[in-house]
Amino acid sequence: MENKKEGLTVPPVTKPLLKALSGQKTIETPLWLMRQAGRYLPEYRETRAKAGNFLSLCYTPGLATEVTLQPINRYQMDAAILFSDILVIPDALGQNVSFREGEGPCLPPLEGPQSLDTLNPDRVRSHLDPVFRTVSNLASQLPQDTTLIGFCGAPWTVATYMIEGKSSKDFSRTKAWAYSKPKDFARLITLLEDASVDYLCGQIEAGAEVLQIFDSWAGVLPEKEFYRWALEPVQRIVSAVKDRHPHIPIIGFPRGAGLLYERFVRESGCHAVSLDTTVPLEWAARTLQPHMTVQGNLDPVALLAGGEYLDQAIDAILHSLGHGPFVFNLGHGILPATPPENVSRLVERVRSFAPGRVS
Repeated sequence: MENKKEGLTVPPVTKPLLKALSGQKTIETPLWLMRQAGRYLPEYRETRAKAGNFLSLCYTPGLATEVTLQPINRYQMDAAILFSDILVIPDALGQNVSFREGEGPCLPPLEGPQSLDTLNPDRVRSHLDPVFRTVSNLASQLPQDTTLIGFCGAPWTVATYMIEGKSSKDFSRTKAWAYSKPKDFARLITLLEDASVDYLCGQIEAGAEVLQIFDSWAGVLPEKEFYRWALEPVQRIVSAVKDRHPHIPIIGFPRGAGLLYERFVRESGCHAVSLDTTVPLEWAARTLQPHMTVQGNLDPVALLAGGEYLDQAIDAILHSLGHGPFVFNLGHGILPATPPENVSRLVERVRSFAPGRVS
């Protein structure tokens, strides 16, 4: 029997994550973690050293495949998320992204509307071909019940890096451009929407079964601007991807959106929503979960801390959200100093959960 959810018709599914994303309650809670492949794993650090630099790791299919599979081999997660970065899009457009140790991403900042003319959308597919080859490798190597997740950054978040040239505390340059020259800023957002659709569809064609759109800085926008620069671009991306690949579930992650999560859930067109750490569990269960699958939202610091506090935090999430369509995850990515044994403890505890019982 086919499952229909909000206009989406999908073939019968057996993988735990796909079941949850189709709106089904699952016997066991599906589990994966943002940044589950990363510096907290010694095997990742060894592979990373072979690559020379972070982007080389992203663009070398053999190594990117290896690090994507590492947490699957170690923890048997229900999903593998492609090892890449949201900033491969500006890099593909010609903005020359680099990553400096201790500083994070660095880009030559866009200086105004005229700098948009230096970006070339025609080179996106060819530049990102190594990423598509990684997806293809993973699709052929993952265990049968493991779902492959592709992703991109949302246009607002990617635009902040392109304009600020790095991460920011106040996003003043990006906001000033959006507020004072909205037509020019809309041109950048449209360019990023088109590139993101092309990128996501390329991942699907290579074997991705689920997509996540990361809007890491959605929460810095006031309400009106949130609708214009965060929600509406995601709506358009989701609609365009659905037109080409209607069977692929899409998870939205408007980090920091607060009460605006509710409108995102109702209007984004996504099939699931990932909750950041600040979202109240009972509010999410009452307000969001009746409309779509929810994912989240353990504090990464709880995972870092471990011990009894970690157990209690896991239990609270499972008891609040584990009785409906739900995917266990973090409220953001794993921190590099996290002990790998704490992740093992998390996996064991989530696996032991059944509705009404945590052993």
